[in-house]
Amino acid sequence: MNPGLWALGASLIALPLAITASAQQAPGLKAVSSFDGIADKGARSVALFEEMGKVIQHPRCVNCHPRTDRPNQGDASTPHNTPVTRGPDGHGAPGLECATCHGPANVAFSNGKGSIPGHPDWHLAPKSMAWEGASLGAICEQIKDPKRNGGKTLAQIAEHHAHDGLVGWGWNPGPGRAPVPGTQAEFGALTRAWIANGAKCPKV
Repeated sequence: MNPGLWALGASLIALPLAITASAQQAPGLKAVSSFDGIADKGARSVALFEEMGKVIQHPRCVNCHPRTDRPNQGDASTPHNTPVTRGPDGHGAPGLECATCHGPANVAFSNGKGSIPGHPDWHLAPKSMAWEGASLGAICEQIKDPKRNGGKTLAQIAEHHAHDGLVGWGWNPGPGRAPVPGTQAEFGALTRAWIANGAKCPKV
């Protein structure tokens, strides 16, 4: 990593963050067992997905599932600064790839008031998985559709939710960003239960 580019990226990203949120403890997710009282299996599946929606529709997730080719950032989901673009494979345009500024791990600012997010494979979700502004029901149908979810089966979706490292970043977003609710293990368990109960979706 070129130190000059890293420093430039840090200064450019720091300016628009206007960080007001602290990395406080996020609210939890309901346990799978808390849905056992819903007798109808389909209704239980919908309720489980609605609980999953607390993660799916959180800024940590939506910011990397934008409806345009430009990611969003921060808890307010403002357009990314600098004005980067998706590029041919979601890793940024040639010469200004995501990895220019986003390294393999979060980097806290020296003033303690924020951080540059990082992950070894930092990138945008595929355009087919853009769900910024979509209803939870529409996102659910999108997640289930192999033509729009990268060819994944439901079992692979559950594995992705439970163990994917970039998904897991949402629970460890670095100083200045609110983490998604609960834990990745809880999110994975909710996903498996949603599938086991029929993978039903809320109304679009």
